Amino acid sequence: MTSSRSTPATPSLRALVRLAGLILLPALAACGDSGGFAGDPTVPASYAAHGSVGQVWVTDAEPGQELRLLDVGRTVEQTATADAQGSLIFRDVPAATGYTVRATVAGQTSASEPLAVTGPADAPDPSFYAAQTVAGGYQYVEMRDGTLLAINVILPGPVEEGPYPTVIEYSGYSPADPDSPQPSTALASALGYAAVGVNMRGTGCSGGAFEFFETLQSTDGYDVVEIVASQPWVLHGRVGMVGLSYPGISQLFTAHLQPPSLAAIAPLSLIADTARGILYPGGILNNGFATDWAAERKRDAQPGGQAWSRRRIEAGDQTCIDNQKLRGQSPDILQTIEDNQFYTPEIADPLSPATFVSNIVVPVFLTGAWQDEQTGGYFATMLDRFTSSPSVHFTMTNGAHTEGLTPAMFARWMEFLDLYVARRLPRRSVLAPVIVGVLNDALWHSDVALALEPERFAGVTSYEEALARWESEPPVRVLFDNGTGTEDPGTPGPGFEASFDAWPIPGTQATPWYFGPGGSLSPESPGASGVDSFAYDPTRAQETSLHGPSDEVWRAHPAWDWQPLPDGTAVAYATGPLANDLVLAGSASVDLWLSSTAADTDLQVTLSEIRPDGQETYVQNGWLRASHRKVDDAVSTELRPVQTHLAADAAPLPAGEAVLARVELFPFAHAFRAGSRLRISISAPGGDRVLWKFRTLAAEGDVVNTIGYGGATPSRVVLPVVPGAEIPTPLPACNALRAQPCREYVAASNAG
Repeated sequence: MTSSRSTPATPSLRALVRLAGLILLPALAACGDSGGFAGDPTVPASYAAHGSVGQVWVTDAEPGQELRLLDVGRTVEQTATADAQGSLIFRDVPAATGYTVRATVAGQTSASEPLAVTGPADAPDPSFYAAQTVAGGYQYVEMRDGTLLAINVILPGPVEEGPYPTVIEYSGYSPADPDSPQPSTALASALGYAAVGVNMRGTGCSGGAFEFFETLQSTDGYDVVEIVASQPWVLHGRVGMVGLSYPGISQLFTAHLQPPSLAAIAPLSLIADTARGILYPGGILNNGFATDWAAERKRDAQPGGQAWSRRRIEAGDQTCIDNQKLRGQSPDILQTIEDNQFYTPEIADPLSPATFVSNIVVPVFLTGAWQDEQTGGYFATMLDRFTSSPSVHFTMTNGAHTEGLTPAMFARWMEFLDLYVARRLPRRSVLAPVIVGVLNDALWHSDVALALEPERFAGVTSYEEALARWESEPPVRVLFDNGTGTEDPGTPGPGFEASFDAWPIPGTQATPWYFGPGGSLSPESPGASGVDSFAYDPTRAQETSLHGPSDEVWRAHPAWDWQPLPDGTAVAYATGPLANDLVLAGSASVDLWLSSTAADTDLQVTLSEIRPDGQETYVQNGWLRASHRKVDDAVSTELRPVQTHLAADAAPLPAGEAVLARVELFPFAHAFRAGSRLRISISAPGGDRVLWKFRTLAAEGDVVNTIGYGGATPSRVVLPVVPGAEIPTPLPACNALRAQPCREYVAASNAG
């Protein structure tokens, strides 16, 4: 099936015209023939060359043919060889007009027409978007560089009965697959929204090559927003973006370019920092979920790499077939990971939303879970950076990757879309409870029916009043004890919740507890110094905390396998029973005075709760490769050490000497009842997470790590205490808290 409009015969020329290349083209044409220069005879190229954003791409060359990219002064910028499909992408090309691609065969030089390379801010004229017609069903839309992306449009009714409130789901999964809409697309469609699923370039039936969140994926998102919003069936001429995980993250990359027709974004379960937050936490490769996910994207980026695109290719979709030509130019994402074991700002910063979410100027509805088995809890470190958005609503909870779809989140998601995309008084669809039931059957498998909270705008009679009420609410909502809010412990639903004016929570008190003898953890550091040692055991790096497939963690009753710390391979420190309830919320710092018999070692710290009934509940982790211990003083705080992870800052551990190694405990929120105890464990990485595994340092012989306490080596944990917070519910049942396994407490060998 092809596009609803005719595919242009010369997309490179059209792209050139709309990207302002016309200024120089007449002069260049006068200089010689077919893109050549006076005195430099050439023949027209048999291959197709296209200017793009920071790139030039070539198709239909001879396989193995050497191609040269020349600038307007005939200086050779790059030389490379066409792949087996006759394709090539020149990357990192400065924005300019007048580039040509040349090849010489048997003494004869061929040249492309002059090309324009643009920057990310060089958007086409609005007429380019308005000229494209998008109807219901599967089709293709053209990006500013001529690349065609596959999309699927689900309309609530006939075009002539519109306009309809409209949302876009954009990712490298299969959002354009007409036979299997992605979750947020299906939800929005069921609620009466027009929903548009779009496959990123280099995936599915979309053209181009795939590179993880390269600039072109952001500009493509911009172009898609403007193309869709220009359609007469789109209400208000503006669209929203929706999606959980990959299509949630893509919203940030699109929105920071500020497409004029974007109304709002609703990203769920996302990341803040690709490198430090998920790929190399603490400088240690996450070779569980992170590299597994990258390997899947590598497979998807192959020609016909997704099942639905193979079906279309086999059925004769010529556009999909042609769109596979550049697949061989997709960089090896796994090799890129290997090549960047240290933080390289020019590479990592553009891939980290925390560096650019301040540019987002539309309303934001964002959710995340502290124990998310895929994207992790690091997302919260960027929440204070949405400084340009006129309205933000953040909801955080304990739980797993799908918490953004649970009733407590879903109800607010519907309100947000009604207010900012449909621009109407929120009225709950009669299908909403049915949708919750379907989600429960597919994801959570609770034994009780899940219910949405009461409709919050039932008594409101005007859109303006509803919007004012929404915008007057505190922007930060934290759900506590998720899993205890129904009669079936473990089912999604908070025990209680609290709202705050900002994150980090204003007034949070950085409160230290110091390590001491016998595994004690006390408000005061012991006067006399001491040490505790443990054997470094890298064999646990591939161990996880769950039996069975990973989606078990979404269920109401996961098959947990959270094992006690093997004796002698960890040390731990615990407080006495708390005299009063204690609420902790935010990032935390585990400040270790560390020495080792090895020049480098990997650390995992774990915060847990020792309950009065003798059980232990998991709360959160942090990680650090000791050689990466250098912190960035400009951004670090008492509660949050931020390592530079620069190669230049890496340093071995000095032999026989204790040094300070601050480990960042990822953000969390947890209610500790009176009678419970706080526990901090230190070990080699592994065993605490559902999907995260670690490529840890090998042990050369018997490696012993030593933690100093008291005196000149006051190791401690600094935790974020929320003063005055109340806990209105009793201690949850063991294993009731979502994504927080519970086990019998076993003391470490140092008695902590």
